[in-house]
Amino acid sequence: MIHRISQACLGLILILVACAPADPAPEAAAPLPSWTFTPDMIFPADGSLFRAEDGVVLPDGRVVVTDQATGLKAVSADGTSRPFGHFAEVGYQHLPPEQAGGANGVAMEPDGSHILVTDAFKGAIYRVAIATEATTLVYQHAFGVNTAVSDRSGGIWFTQSTRNTSEAELWAAVAMATPDGALFYLPAGGGVGSAVILVDSLAFANGVVLDEAAGLLYVAETMGNRVLRFKIDPAGGVSERTVALELDGPDNLERDGQGRLWVAQPLRTEVVVYDPATGSTQSVFRIVTPESEAAVAEITRRREVGEPWLELMAPPLWSPAPGAITGMILSPGNGPVYLAGLGNALIRLNR
Repeated sequence: MIHRISQACLGLILILVACAPADPAPEAAAPLPSWTFTPDMIFPADGSLFRAEDGVVLPDGRVVVTDQATGLKAVSADGTSRPFGHFAEVGYQHLPPEQAGGANGVAMEPDGSHILVTDAFKGAIYRVAIATEATTLVYQHAFGVNTAVSDRSGGIWFTQSTRNTSEAELWAAVAMATPDGALFYLPAGGGVGSAVILVDSLAFANGVVLDEAAGLLYVAETMGNRVLRFKIDPAGGVSERTVALELDGPDNLERDGQGRLWVAQPLRTEVVVYDPATGSTQSVFRIVTPESEAAVAEITRRREVGEPWLELMAPPLWSPAPGAITGMILSPGNGPVYLAGLGNALIRLNR
């Protein structure tokens, strides 16, 4: 279902957006590369990361990625890394087996000086100042938050994959599609309970991309095997729900400088790029082995007949990648593309 924001809230959003600077014009379209995996792409080579699900590239070239133990890590060009941000000071904990840290989605805010980080198990949304690494708890949701992105007004759009408060409950919604995912909007300065539900009944809502210039928002519905597109509607919330793409288990989404949408597919160890201007889709990276093809075929068969399949989310599905690929980290310009995932390293693709 699609819900409407109150008129007062909507009015504030529209005023702030109207006064905000416009998005930069998209860069001229450049041909997309296509990469084939080689072992030297693994970064850092020592495999010193811990569930590097998502991240961003800083202006100085460092890559900041999620780290289950500490919240975030900053990785330098030589592969050395260290914790980034002060997550323990705001209550982030990884104390297995009783409590698993759920650092998950990472997004640069429009001001370029702050990062949003979500906790997919405990529902926290954090803001980290890049210059000082000061970390604040922006919002505490009742259930896990997968991904959060902010708009120019200071509002935050975020996804709830399922109504989970633990890692086990999150994976249960992967094992069996559960239509309790949702898209929320948190107005600027909103406190506990002020997030507005915009879309519900989603089968594992995941990555989010906001294209304010075009007035569009994209949401990956992982267990629905599609990427949804919404119009940001001045009449209230979001409208004109359409299916932009049908893909096998889309995860994180990223938008590049040419306005193209990059989509990670963990079950296929693949990244595809969708161009809204032409409607074309191109695979730019995929790992294919006899073992992975057999695993994909068996997962597809089991899902179609409703049989358990989660035990097949194992190294034969993604090897020789360091883990299941869940997202992309796009450097500006012609800098590297980093593939993030649930393993102990990234995959660095040079352009």
